[in-house]
Amino acid sequence: MKVLVTGTEGYLGSLLPTLLMERGHEVLGVDIGYYKVGWLYNGTEITAKTLNKDIRHISAEDLQGVDGIVHMAELSNDPAGQLAPNITYDINHKGSVRLAKLAKEAGVRRFVYMSSCSVYGVATEGDVTEESPVNPQTAYAECKTLVERDVAPMADDDFSPTFMRNATAFGASPRMRFDIVLNNLSGLAWTTKEIKMTSDGTPWRPLVHALDICKAIVCALEAPRDIIHNQIFNVGDTSNNYRVKEVAEIIADVFTGCKLSFGDNGADNRSYRVSFEKINTILPGFKCDWNAQRGAQQLYDVFSQIDLTEETFTFRGFTRLKQLEYLIRTQLIDKDFFWAKK
Repeated sequence: MKVLVTGTEGYLGSLLPTLLMERGHEVLGVDIGYYKVGWLYNGTEITAKTLNKDIRHISAEDLQGVDGIVHMAELSNDPAGQLAPNITYDINHKGSVRLAKLAKEAGVRRFVYMSSCSVYGVATEGDVTEESPVNPQTAYAECKTLVERDVAPMADDDFSPTFMRNATAFGASPRMRFDIVLNNLSGLAWTTKEIKMTSDGTPWRPLVHALDICKAIVCALEAPRDIIHNQIFNVGDTSNNYRVKEVAEIIADVFTGCKLSFGDNGADNRSYRVSFEKINTILPGFKCDWNAQRGAQQLYDVFSQIDLTEETFTFRGFTRLKQLEYLIRTQLIDKDFFWAKK
């Protein structure tokens, strides 16, 4: 299968092509290169040929001969989305729907869209499922729901979209992110020997390792069509629902000698537990290999090997909001988030 992967210079995108190519798939990448400066360690044996291109500029010619698309190239996470909500909607909603339409017109048969469990927002009654109502709290999450809403009706005998609602990712990647909860707390534990929580840590968050997300994508691309056709999957494992407090305690156990403290209720009211029964029951070959404890140990081992410094941990290239603010401040990107002309 020839697979076009958007976002191959990103946190997940730098891991996925290797898995696909090892299974015999041909991979073409697309990435605008916002985060190319963030490279933590040499961790990929095979890299895909990547077009340096904004997803809003992908053409029908780029999709010739493509059998499947994995689309993850959006402005990622809530703070980045709030930085410029209008651009977030332009890229994450309109750009993603445009790509799906182009894909269908070009005869691409499978379209795997990286959605998010953040669409559930604040959920109070039990573990939410794919059938639960969505309650997005941010521009980022709202765009995910809009793409699902607009792409699902495109499904037909020749075009099969699949929507992967990922839990909060964690784990090591060459294109590292330190702005997601387990990775951030692990970096703090290593560089400052302290995890100082500003909240009481009671909100629930479902977590999933980056490699388990990649595994789910591979399974979706290779599954029989009737299993994945126009389906939504929560990606993760029900046992990996944690209170943020529990995540901090796990990290403190792995990063020995680290001081852990908690604050009061935080301003972030998002809290939800998620059921992952569907993906673990019906998607052939999928099962999570990682939990929070193993992920924290992986990060400890990586930090030890590369001798992670506080300067590296806080570098803008590993935090989406910092890097975007830098690109705006230096006018390297214009008001529409396109690379500025030289």
